[in-house]
Amino acid sequence: MKLSEYCHYDALGLAQLIRQNDVTPGELANLALQAIKRLNPELNGVIECFDDQLDVLSLPALQDKPFAGVPFLVKDLILHLEGRRSEMGSRLCQGMVAPHNTYLAERYIDAGLVPLGRTTTPEMGFCSTTESVFSGPTRNPWNPRLMAGGSSGGSAVMAAAGAVPVAHANDGGGSIRIPAACCGLVGLKPSRGRTPIGPDAADGLNGLGIEHVVSRSLRDCAAVLDVTEGPSPGDPYAIIRPERPYLSELDRKCEPLRIGFTSKAWSGSHVDAEIVESTKRAALMCADMGHHVEEASPTFDYSSFRDATVTFWCANIAQWITQISEMTGRPITNDYLEATTLASHQYGLDLKATDMVSAFATMNMISRDVARFFGKFDVLITPTTALLPQEIGTYNANDPGLDAFGWTDHIFSIAPFTALFNLTGQPAITLPLGMSASGLPIGTQFVGRAGREDVLFRLSAELERAMPWAARHPKISLWTESYTTPSGKE
Repeated sequence: MKLSEYCHYDALGLAQLIRQNDVTPGELANLALQAIKRLNPELNGVIECFDDQLDVLSLPALQDKPFAGVPFLVKDLILHLEGRRSEMGSRLCQGMVAPHNTYLAERYIDAGLVPLGRTTTPEMGFCSTTESVFSGPTRNPWNPRLMAGGSSGGSAVMAAAGAVPVAHANDGGGSIRIPAACCGLVGLKPSRGRTPIGPDAADGLNGLGIEHVVSRSLRDCAAVLDVTEGPSPGDPYAIIRPERPYLSELDRKCEPLRIGFTSKAWSGSHVDAEIVESTKRAALMCADMGHHVEEASPTFDYSSFRDATVTFWCANIAQWITQISEMTGRPITNDYLEATTLASHQYGLDLKATDMVSAFATMNMISRDVARFFGKFDVLITPTTALLPQEIGTYNANDPGLDAFGWTDHIFSIAPFTALFNLTGQPAITLPLGMSASGLPIGTQFVGRAGREDVLFRLSAELERAMPWAARHPKISLWTESYTTPSGKE
């Protein structure tokens, strides 16, 4: 199999080839590693390859699993693998090794996915682009002068460029959806509690964070959620389990929905005209498909939302940094941390317990305000990002002139539509439905009621058929190259 053939398959397609004995897991792993090493000098999306995985691949151990032998990459944040480094995009964490697998990592492995490396992330994940002093800038495969989005940017560029069909990602303010939009991928942030965070934490970012994947196909997004959803021992949330596999929802007719749409940012941030038009086209397509669509938006106190977001992020960053400094013996200085991380850490240290209680009260208030909107509407459509991907360096985490609030405002100026649904815990998916005049992908976000990923999958499947994106390929990718496996097998 050539690399230019390999990259056309999604994860389910590769698993089917393995079951048919058309290719072996070892051959696919070799192809993926070859692809990473070809693409990474230009994109900088992978910080470590697990070449030793080739020694443990065997068809009998994988053949009965849904993703038998499919190459996979893991983001270097939150999720970790036993015996592998876990460095969180930070010099403070350099060389740290995970003592065990997280529960979600176990589910990926149990499903047959083969982790072949770690992908880049900004320091502590608190950025809308993937650029750090630790690993340098990760570049957009559509235009390498531009940002790939963050914080799951390394996973997004490698999936978009064809190195792997699907890669791990997580989302505490838009970190699945922003890079998926920047790189032309599908990116679902599941409902709070849908996938496990443990055992090292009860939840991510006090409920803001959740983990899943970025993928090129909608069916991979659904199928991976099928093998990873559900509680793990000790989880603080009990979420209603799906009635059917999410993959099966893609073939079910979507009932007529009441859909609201808006292209106006709650923060007042500017939204590019091309992105506004792309959002309206998606809404019109939904109307053409028989859904009731009207311009409407939830209302809530944005200032309180902003304060709570900063409190949750900075309190967690302060705790992470304090703990990691004690573990590594490294001081909390600019020799090991970026300027905005230090500012966030200091703000977090200055918070009082009552500030956290107030933040949770705000989460409750805003969640109920937004829930009232979703009492009338099944789905909300918004842009995923307000701007097209910006130049590398636009969101500089090592800028000493920004405090915690200035940094938060800066990084969310490109993505003012995403973080609200981390606070409310609702599922939200970005689909690559649009393209700019300059040839960059434009993502559209679809938000559902809590626990209703099934509705989002049915609607997304309709849109994938009506506005297909599979033929769009970035400038830096395997689609324009021709390679063969080391064995030369075609």
